[in-house]
Amino acid sequence: MQRIGILGGTFDPPHVGHLLLAEYTREALALDHILFVPVGDHPFKHANTRNGVNPRVEMLALAIEGNEYFSISTVDIDRPGPHYSADTVAIIQQQYPEAQLYFVMGGDNLRSLPGWTRAEDLYRHCRLAVMKRADENVSADMHREVLPGLEERVDIVDVPLLSIWLSSTHVVERIRERKSVRYLVPDAVLHYIQRRGMYLK
Repeated sequence: MQRIGILGGTFDPPHVGHLLLAEYTREALALDHILFVPVGDHPFKHANTRNGVNPRVEMLALAIEGNEYFSISTVDIDRPGPHYSADTVAIIQQQYPEAQLYFVMGGDNLRSLPGWTRAEDLYRHCRLAVMKRADENVSADMHREVLPGLEERVDIVDVPLLSIWLSSTHVVERIRERKSVRYLVPDAVLHYIQRRGMYLK
């Protein structure tokens, strides 16, 4: 059975943290492939999407170029929003009916999971690959009372390296301050941003 990871995000811009997260997950859980799923109309993150779909997908394609285990899924772009993770995973499961899916999330997402729309539908369609930073207190059974069956569907992956604080917001702030973001984003993404004068305003 094929094992596929799903990593969603705005990717605005994609940075090395996204790539490290995907690679750590792939290795830790012996995944065959990672699907990067750029959001279209995210129900909670409108303010964090600074660019439209096309430049975000183009940057993401540059970021993952050359890695045979990574590809882009446009499932959230090809349909009207709002988009919820339960729907996204259900559609990908239809596209890969024989695969075991792993929805990649951070420990903060696991903590907030009881507030997600149709959370139970999400983890019924896939396993949750939870990236645990060194300083995080998360466990598979932390929502035992409110989300039945969840703990059997969670894989905790320790990623102490990702305790380094890195986000797209941090990258954008440095660009606006005219500071270097070299090594924070892949070179191809950096050149794309510079050619277009992105994130300066």
